[in-house]
Amino acid sequence: MRLDDPWDDVPAPDRSGRGGTGGVADLDASAAVGPDPEPGAADIYLEVHRSAAFREVRRRYRCFVAPAAVAFLLWYLAYVVAATTAPDLMARPVAGAVNVAMVAGLGQFLTTFLLTWAYARHARLRRDRAALDLRWDTQEMTRGLGRERARGLGQETAGGLGR
Repeated sequence: MRLDDPWDDVPAPDRSGRGGTGGVADLDASAAVGPDPEPGAADIYLEVHRSAAFREVRRRYRCFVAPAAVAFLLWYLAYVVAATTAPDLMARPVAGAVNVAMVAGLGQFLTTFLLTWAYARHARLRRDRAALDLRWDTQEMTRGLGRERARGLGQETAGGLGR
């Protein structure tokens, strides 16, 4: 049994750091008796993971999330750095009792909500349909696998009753 990370771009054969020596992945499969096993759910998910459609969904996700995360973190760090290094600037009044620090703090909340809206919109317009198609295909493949196994089990049971 291999333990591949489904969220990793390139599944690694051995993550133990032993260079492929020992462990479950190094068992000798030639000693197994019988024909090649039929593909299981794990094989189906690995096939989907390696597909071009899955890579495209991941690419679209990363193209939005990476720049958005960097921009938001820089904006947050700028606020923290300004609050600690320029207290006079942050204390400057803007309107009445409202100062620059309050406006920037409220700006943090506003950008959080805007980023959440932009992420949901991006997902809806650029990724959801492709991800749903992948999910549908994967479920159909695993359902077909379940039907084949149930049919095989039904034939074995029916064969046992006829004796």
